Amino acid sequence: MTTGVVLASGGGGSNGGIIAIVIVGIIFTAIAVSIVSFFQLQKHRADAVAFAAYRKLAEEAVQKQDQLLTELQTLGMKVDEIERMLRSVE
Repeated sequence: MTTGVVLASGGGGSNGGIIAIVIVGIIFTAIAVSIVSFFQLQKHRADAVAFAAYRKLAEEAVQKQDQLLTELQTLGMKVDEIERMLRSVE
């Protein structure tokens, strides 16, 4: 009679297949997550470039508005002076 430790039984062949499927699934999941992360990073980079362009455009708009305000104030002063001159003529 022999007594010993059984390391693997004949009925456990399906466990190896399940383990292989799980490992392949983990690998595919890691690849998918990496690809999605890469494209999200590219999207964020493109958004950052677009926002920088919008920021520059907004700064230019503020400068133009300041110039326009200055010109309108100058024009208002000229109109006031013309009105004063017309009143003095009457």
